[in-house]
Amino acid sequence: MRASIEVADIFRAAGSAYRAAQTGHLSLLQLKVMSAIENCRTAALGGHVEARKDCGQWRIAYNSCRNRHCPKCQGKAARTWLAEREADLLPVGYFHVVFTLPAEVADIGFHNKALVYDLLFKAASETMLTIAADPKHLGARIGITAVLHTWGSAMTHHPHVHMIVPGGGIALGGSRWVSSRPAFLLPVRVLGKLFRRLFLARLVALHDAGRLAFFGSLVHLSDRRAFLHHLAPVRKKCWVVYAKAPFAGPEAVLAYLSRYTHRVAISNRRLIGFDEAGVTFRYKDYRRDGADMQQVMTLAAEEFIRRFLLHVLPRGFHRIRHYGLLAGSARKASLALARQLLNVAAPPDDDTPGEPDDFRPPCPCCGGRMIIIETFERWRQPRGPPASRAPNRETAP
Repeated sequence: MRASIEVADIFRAAGSAYRAAQTGHLSLLQLKVMSAIENCRTAALGGHVEARKDCGQWRIAYNSCRNRHCPKCQGKAARTWLAEREADLLPVGYFHVVFTLPAEVADIGFHNKALVYDLLFKAASETMLTIAADPKHLGARIGITAVLHTWGSAMTHHPHVHMIVPGGGIALGGSRWVSSRPAFLLPVRVLGKLFRRLFLARLVALHDAGRLAFFGSLVHLSDRRAFLHHLAPVRKKCWVVYAKAPFAGPEAVLAYLSRYTHRVAISNRRLIGFDEAGVTFRYKDYRRDGADMQQVMTLAAEEFIRRFLLHVLPRGFHRIRHYGLLAGSARKASLALARQLLNVAAPPDDDTPGEPDDFRPPCPCCGGRMIIIETFERWRQPRGPPASRAPNRETAP
C-alpha cells in the first residue's frame, strides 16, 4: 500500500526550485538520485498492464528506478540479499557492535566521502579482528558483516558502521571453536583506543599524501600544522564503540539485518505531513529516554532535500562489507570448518527458486496470478481498457 506521503512527492513538488537555487553546487550523482526518485514508478520509466482473465481485474504497473537511495526500491534488493545470507548463519549468539566517528572527523569525511568512509570500514574491521585474535581476549578469528550508515535519525551527517558478529570464532590454529562469554564479546574501551589510533594514523597519512580535499570553513586544514591542531582534541577523546547484548537466535539476526542493510536516510513511513510550512517527520532523540525519545520535527522542504542528499554515496561505493570468516573467497571454507568444529550439519542446498525478476503481487480480487497484456515505453501511457473492465489501480512491479 502506498504511503500517504513519500520522499518522491517532496522531490517532485520542491525539487525543481531546489535545483535552480543550488545550480553549480549539486554533484551529478545527487542530480541523478533526485531524478530517479522523482520518476520512480511513474510513466517516465514506462511499465506494463497486468490483467486477470478470470475476474476481469486489471492494473497499471510502472517501472521502478532501482536506485539504491530510493526509499521505494530497497525491498526486493533486501529480500534477495537476506536470502543469500541466511545460509551463512551459525548456531551461536550474534553481537551488534557500532563504531562511530567523532564530529571533528566526520566534518572532514563530508568532503572526502570515498576515502574517509573506506577508512572507517578498514579501521573498524581491523580493530575487531586484531583484538579478537589477541589471546588475552578471545584468541580467535571471527567473522564480521559491516553496514555503513551516514545519517542520524534527523538526517544529519553522522557516519558510523554497524557490525553483526558471531559470538566466537575459530582458534588461530584452526583446531577448535572458541566461544565468547554469553553476554560479552570484546572490551569496548580497548576497541575504542585501537580504533582511534588506527584511524587517525591513516587519516594523517592520507593528508600527507595530498589526497584529502578541504572546502569552506575547513579550507585552512590543507596546512599540515592546522590539520594536526584540529585533530589534537580528538586524540584525547574516548571514541565511541557500542556493543549490544547478543540476538536471540539466527531469526533475530535476519530481522535486524532486514532493517539495516538496505536502509536509506529516511523511510516514507516516517513522514507525517508536507505543506507550505515544510516536511514533518518522526525521529528519535537519543538524548532522551523512554517514550520521550520519539520526537517530531518540521523542516523547510529545501532543508529536507539538502539533508537527504548529504547521504548520497560515491559511485560504486560498497556500503555492505564482510571480513574475517565471512570475507570473499574464503567464506565457504571458513564456514564449513566452523560448522565442523561446532558439530552442526551444513544447511541443505536450497533449490527453491528465488523471487522472479517479474514478480507481481496477486490479483486483489481473486488472488490469482496476473499476466502482462501490454507493455509501454518511457513517457508513454497504456491504451485505455475496455469499458466493461473494472477501474485500474496503479502499483509497482
